[in-house]
Amino acid sequence: MSALVATFLGAGHLRPASGTWASAITVALAVAVYQAGLPWAVPVGFVLATLAGFWAVPRYLAARGGEDPSEVVIDEVAGQLLALCFTVIPLARHGVDLLAAWPGWLVPFLLFRLFDIWKPWLVGRADRRGDAAGVMLDDLWAGLFAGVVAMALAGVYHGVVEPWLG
Repeated sequence: MSALVATFLGAGHLRPASGTWASAITVALAVAVYQAGLPWAVPVGFVLATLAGFWAVPRYLAARGGEDPSEVVIDEVAGQLLALCFTVIPLARHGVDLLAAWPGWLVPFLLFRLFDIWKPWLVGRADRRGDAAGVMLDDLWAGLFAGVVAMALAGVYHGVVEPWLG
C-alpha cells in the first residue's frame, strides 16, 4: 500500500522526469475538480496528500532503500497542490472559471517545478536532510514558495500591468 501512495498510483514510474509528470497529473486533476464545482477539493487534497506522504514515504524508503528515489512522487503531489491553493482559493471566492484564468494553474505549476529543481534556501536545506521527512519537506517548501510568488506575480500583473494595458 505504501508503494501505491508513494508513487501516486504508479505515476512515479513515468519517464523521463517523474516529478514533472506527477505535477502535471496533479494540476490536471485539480483543474478538473475545480471545474466540476469542487474547488475545496484542492486544499483538502493537499492535506490528504501531505498526510499520506508522511505515512508512505518512510515505509517505502525502509522497504526499498535510497534517500529519495525518483519514483517517489507523493511529495510532488502535495507540493503542487499547496502551490495551487494560493490561486484556486481566491479564484473560487470570486467565481472565476479556472480554465479562463489559465495562468492561475500554469504559473504555480511552472514555479513549483522551478523551485523543486533549483532547491533554493529552505527547499535545499530540507532536501539535504536525507531522510523521509526531508523528501516531503523540500516539496512543501517549494509549493509554498511557488504559491507566494504566483500571488505576487498576479498582484503585479493585475495592479500594474493590466491597468497600464488599459
